[in-house]
Amino acid sequence: MSLHALVLAAGSARRLAGPVPKQYLPLAGKPLLRCSVEALAAHPAVCQTTVVIRDADREMYNRAVADLEDLTSPIIGGDERQRSALNGLEALAAAAPDQVLIHDAARPFLSVALIYRLIGALDRADGAIPALPVTDTLKRSHDGAVLATVPRADLWRAQTPQAFRFDAILEAHRVHADAKMTDDAAIAEAAGLSVALVAGDEDNIKVTTAADVARAEHILASQRPAPLDVRVGGGFDVHRFGPGQRVTVCGIAIPHDRGLIGHSDADVGLHALTDAVLGAIGAGDIGQHFPPDDPRWADASSDHFLGHAARLVRERGGRIAHVDLTLICEAPRLGPHRAAMIARVAEILALRPDRVSIKATTTERLGFTGRGEGIAAQALATLHLPDDGPA
Repeated sequence: MSLHALVLAAGSARRLAGPVPKQYLPLAGKPLLRCSVEALAAHPAVCQTTVVIRDADREMYNRAVADLEDLTSPIIGGDERQRSALNGLEALAAAAPDQVLIHDAARPFLSVALIYRLIGALDRADGAIPALPVTDTLKRSHDGAVLATVPRADLWRAQTPQAFRFDAILEAHRVHADAKMTDDAAIAEAAGLSVALVAGDEDNIKVTTAADVARAEHILASQRPAPLDVRVGGGFDVHRFGPGQRVTVCGIAIPHDRGLIGHSDADVGLHALTDAVLGAIGAGDIGQHFPPDDPRWADASSDHFLGHAARLVRERGGRIAHVDLTLICEAPRLGPHRAAMIARVAEILALRPDRVSIKATTTERLGFTGRGEGIAAQALATLHLPDDGPA
């Protein structure tokens, strides 16, 4: 289904006094209109985006959308919102999209999920609007005095974008071209079209007053990623071979003619990774947390150690971004077990497998690993922690 977005930006914004119409007011240095257009044009379901403007605003429009792609030429709107919407729809008639989103330029915070909800609702209705339930008690007044309380049951606050089957909403606008209605859903209702409600978004505000501008700045600030403190920790571990029939590396039992000697399960890979994670948060080393002379850790599975280090990261509000492990030995051959080791480490750390790197190499028969006396492991862990300011 082809989906076209129509952005209405032809208003003069009489309720918000300022040097320019509100759709061109800067929000953190970016015009409100550009915020709305970027959100629509970037959505994977939107084929093209068209903006309806005042002819007098053409220079401001060109500056606001400079360098944006997938925009058609702007359409000149009318004196009323409804006429602007009809002008925009008529301009799209030649392309004949299956569906259309009609959006107010002064709503800069529409989300990807909201657009998907609207599109999905068109499977069962001619149109769909995002809306929020009215939760405040409503009063009707006259001359500053309360006349009555208005029941709020079944009352909703409508938002945009509003989605429609294109042919249906175009015909509805043509038939009711002279009616003065405040949104496109009202036109659809007057034409007898079915309009579904989908969940709106509290942040999808319409900037109308100076207080709205302040709220929009607050929303934008809350959406900015928090500053990150990027940490890198290193770990190194060695275990010698001894009697046994298998070795455990990165949680995977690998058949071998010898085992690894250690107080726990001697998992050299997980031990190196544990030290790397602990090092990145300045939390000492594995021996401080799990002393080798403590009988509780005799023959313990080393996934417990790595899981403990990961929990310490989470308790500090951080996350592990990536781990990189190099295993060094002549035998056993570790390459065939690489995928299984990556999967196990990813499971322990709750990471995607593409955030876990495990490599195996030899020392060309040099040193203790080259003589087949044991296995060594070297690890790096990259963490993201909340930035608590200057060190």
